[in-house]
Amino acid sequence: MDALDRKILAELQVDGRLTVTELAARVKLSVSPCHRRVRDLERAGAIRGYRAVVDPAAIGLNFEALVFATLRWEDRDTVTTFEQAVAAVPHVIQAQRLFGEPDYLLRVATTDLAAFQRLYDQRLAVLPGVQRLTSTLVMKHVVDDRPLPE
Repeated sequence: MDALDRKILAELQVDGRLTVTELAARVKLSVSPCHRRVRDLERAGAIRGYRAVVDPAAIGLNFEALVFATLRWEDRDTVTTFEQAVAAVPHVIQAQRLFGEPDYLLRVATTDLAAFQRLYDQRLAVLPGVQRLTSTLVMKHVVDDRPLPE
């Protein structure tokens, strides 16, 4: 990956709807080589996809919590079962396995505190292998959906 590929990625992270012509102009490259580089970046997996970034509040998801999960055991079966169960909970919008304790960080979006409490009691607290859950509420997003640095 060279500097030009990094410029292409930077521009697409800011606006994934750019036409190849617009993108080529921004990175100072002709259209055909720019298009070829974008295809190569897609094939190589550097570009994983394109999507719309939706404002959670616009669709009624006004409440966000971070849930830290610690597992009873960290054997392969427990980890696999836990991760599959977490992936099946639509309100978990991000899940990350961590080194040390806790074992996982889950980002959860719901309509309000009452909806979060129901989700917590009915889905999160009964996830397989869970020893302990700890939650904290998100007050404000300071940095959100920032493009990756060049």
